[in-house]
Amino acid sequence: MVEQAPPSSEDRKTLMGQVRTMGWNFWACSLIEGFERLAFFGVSAIRSLYMKNTLDIKGGARGSILGIWALLQCIVPMISSGYTDAYGYRISMVIAFLINIMGYSLMANSSGFGSMFLAACLVGLGTAIFKPPIQTSVATSLDERNSELGVGIFYWVINIGGALAPMIASALRGNDLSSTWHYAFYAAAIFTAINFLPATFLFREPKILRAPHEKSPLQDFASMMLTLWNDRRLLSFLLVISGFWFMFMQLWDLLPIAVDEWVDTRDVGAIIGSLGGWWEATFLDSTGAAKAELLINIDAIVIILFVVPLSAMFSRVPTTMALFFGMVITTMGFMGAGVCNSGATVSLAIFVFAMGEMICSPKFTEFINVVAPPDKKALYMRYSNIPFALGWAGGNFVSQPLYGRLSGRDRFARRYLEEQLKVSAAEMKTLETAAHMLPIGAKPDGPLLDAIYDKLALAGNPLVYKGTESVGKRYAATAVLWNVYRPWKIWPVLGAVGLISLIGMLLFHRVRNKTGSRGYRGEEIL
Repeated sequence: MVEQAPPSSEDRKTLMGQVRTMGWNFWACSLIEGFERLAFFGVSAIRSLYMKNTLDIKGGARGSILGIWALLQCIVPMISSGYTDAYGYRISMVIAFLINIMGYSLMANSSGFGSMFLAACLVGLGTAIFKPPIQTSVATSLDERNSELGVGIFYWVINIGGALAPMIASALRGNDLSSTWHYAFYAAAIFTAINFLPATFLFREPKILRAPHEKSPLQDFASMMLTLWNDRRLLSFLLVISGFWFMFMQLWDLLPIAVDEWVDTRDVGAIIGSLGGWWEATFLDSTGAAKAELLINIDAIVIILFVVPLSAMFSRVPTTMALFFGMVITTMGFMGAGVCNSGATVSLAIFVFAMGEMICSPKFTEFINVVAPPDKKALYMRYSNIPFALGWAGGNFVSQPLYGRLSGRDRFARRYLEEQLKVSAAEMKTLETAAHMLPIGAKPDGPLLDAIYDKLALAGNPLVYKGTESVGKRYAATAVLWNVYRPWKIWPVLGAVGLISLIGMLLFHRVRNKTGSRGYRGEEIL
């Protein structure tokens, strides 16, 4: 660790006193992390929509891409950290930047499954290699005088990036009439390239006392997993929480598609449009609806506004109980966002989700920190990647193809035309040909929705809105499909996984109460 002067009482008491004690690398790493998050969160906000609307990659294939991406990003740091220690932190960052730039650039030029899959693997790998050097460098630049404030500032930087990046990506990608998706991915590559400057001129290699390694990083990883297997208490907790992340991560990977297909966000668009012409031209589509990624972005904005007071409120609540309470709130918000087709209602549900997330995330890290033996804290923190790996990857492998079967609008539109409106095969082929001629980025099932509305209106069917203007025809047809096929039913299915985790957390809490409510080091954690 970097040697620090003994903490003074003054350093602990005042905000500026704590800031003065933070190492130079803390600020350099915060700047680097900020640009890296601008790149990653911007791409993360639009990648599912890009694959669906522009590359026409179906549910199962999308799930494979996102699942492998998640596995690489979560598992590789548990191995690459050993190489970071051996070869240096700056060189690891530079390698990560190069890989990510290649990935984002390839993403901008993807034409289908193969190229997008390779691009996702590159970004997942690069982001994974970036994590150990930045996290360890931040940890070594802080000490007991300033760690709480420093971690809070670093977390704030991450969420600033999480809030700004989707807005930048949304502005750059254009809309359904003028699609410029590639600009958003090139912007991510540029943000990543900027990091060469602070990494070269501002970052200082941490002076870390490294013990001689007799094992390779892969052998260390195998040893770490064996240690986890022998610690059944921690292993059971990680498996329980994995089910929660299975549900949790689909807010970013699946919900944007559901909002894009099923939710009428013109009510939110009216609010954005009232701010002025630039806002309307940038963040609304051609129908005046707010883009799906903007609704998802409510999560990051709420965290920025409320994380400090909410963290203070729950600071004295026992760790496991706070986790349980936060998981209840998050699950309610998650399912609420999926079962509604009003933009305002979905926005409110995402707000609820964010409040629960602010309780869960810090308490999860706190739990791992508390149960870790003093000489194994770094090892145990590496275990925190496991629930993300299992939950995030497993969620995509399952939920993306499941959405195609239970909730895909194009599937239901074809089914309604064939079964309810008795459309001939020849007419269906004509509609599908029209879909292929749409501008890049336009919703591919648009012609099917137009046909549904026109045929129902011609027959005087009361299911469609009388007098609906041309721009609202697809919303009216979507409402018909929503009422007939209930595509929201996938969200209770995914939420059930979160509920199982809730039950597991409750059982875990009760078992620990029976065996004693103290952690391995004697701290009260329940």
